[in-house]
Amino acid sequence: MSQDIRLWKIAQQDNLMEINKTKLDMEDRLENWLEKDISIISNELLVIGRQIETDFGGVIDLLCIDYIGDLVIVELKRDKTPREITAQVLDYASWVKDLSNERVTEIAIKYLSNGSLDEVFKSKFGTNLPDVLNENHKMLIVASEIDGSTERIVNYLSDDYGISINAITFQHFKEEDGNEYLSRVYLIEPQEAEYRTKIKTASKRKPPLTLEELQEIADKNSIGGVFKKAFVDISEYFDQYITTRSSIAFIGIMGKNKARNTIFSLLPFESNLEKGLKYS
Repeated sequence: MSQDIRLWKIAQQDNLMEINKTKLDMEDRLENWLEKDISIISNELLVIGRQIETDFGGVIDLLCIDYIGDLVIVELKRDKTPREITAQVLDYASWVKDLSNERVTEIAIKYLSNGSLDEVFKSKFGTNLPDVLNENHKMLIVASEIDGSTERIVNYLSDDYGISINAITFQHFKEEDGNEYLSRVYLIEPQEAEYRTKIKTASKRKPPLTLEELQEIADKNSIGGVFKKAFVDISEYFDQYITTRSSIAFIGIMGKNKARNTIFSLLPFESNLEKGLKYS
């Protein structure tokens, strides 16, 4: 069911003044906002391309990558019918699912102007770019309003088949003095959408290596003793670490928002007796 958002301003003497809702008539404007600040959808996204041409003749509005290396298609509904927008985003997904690490990097290089994908990813998320990208993908339909038919189709694909698809509506408000406001509502709460996908589909992502398995890699590279000592010594300064498919990452709190990020990593795969223990 479509949600009618209303907004009030608390004025002088504790009086409430309702702010008028206006039709967001330029979804290109919304696309610009999303490109400039994708956090209005999610803090866990990084834009790596805009108006990306697929091999099937389509053009993806925005292509993003999340903190685990999965791709996210962001498509604006504009004046498309429910059948058209859902068919279109599924068509784009059929192309995105086969993108290799190299192709994803190539797309990002053409778009990013402030560094490589590895650098921008680490700056954004505080951790290294995953070794394997695009093991899964998500679809987001964005609009100023979503009709009942689109809602039913998205819910059907998500609830019955675990397809990672969702819709987001942005509503626009404007005061008489020209101040503008934007509200955001997800059709399906992100946690619920993720849960539906997990219970309906088996993840293709390989589990992280254990500490013991990473130690075995270090042993094979003749750097086992140094690796073990480094892990023990560094662990004294951190209260948490995680393992990945290629590293041990030590987690700490950074920034004004007290976010937990990777501070230091040991890389046994890239280490050997000649070069020593690799870290980042």
